[in-house]
Amino acid sequence: MTREEFENCVAACGPQIEAIRQAAHHLHESVNQHYDGTKPYGFHLDMVAEAMLRHAHAVCQRREDVPALCFGAWFHDSIEDARLTYNDVRREATRLGLDAAQAEMAAEIVYALTNEKGRTREERANDRYYAGIRTTPYAPLLKLADRLANLSYSCRGSNADNRHMKEVYLRELPHFLHAIDAHATDPRLALPREMLEEINALLTT
Repeated sequence: MTREEFENCVAACGPQIEAIRQAAHHLHESVNQHYDGTKPYGFHLDMVAEAMLRHAHAVCQRREDVPALCFGAWFHDSIEDARLTYNDVRREATRLGLDAAQAEMAAEIVYALTNEKGRTREERANDRYYAGIRTTPYAPLLKLADRLANLSYSCRGSNADNRHMKEVYLRELPHFLHAIDAHATDPRLALPREMLEEINALLTT
């Protein structure tokens, strides 16, 4: 799909996408979740969605997939952090106007991006977690958008936590990219080249 075709699809779905965005903001507000201690969690969700929207044309295959992509971006932490179940996610997607196939795709993306149970960062993002990402259409794209959003914020932040996380992301990058790269013929599992270049540029500045 060309960038123009994708942007036209996004524009056509404008009211639905805004409803998805508002619902995700409200959900995370309802569990009092914040980003970097002070910002509403919607700040992070918007960053993830914006990163996805800039690059998704490179892997998006059908206009019908756009609502599921947008839902996945804004709801990617809804099971992990906002206490929803997989079935809750499907019901919410349906409530927001996604048809059955789109709701299933959206729920599968969210489920794939939900960390495993674990005491450490490594245990929560283990081999099973990454295998789920590599086999779920558009999950690699959304995981990369999540990492790009967090990395962008860490690079422009000035506190110790931001500096520490930039170092963590730099150290993890080779394993992270290998773990989410499906090396598959299905373009929906691909990692956009320009997105990878953006991440590498942030980590080398």
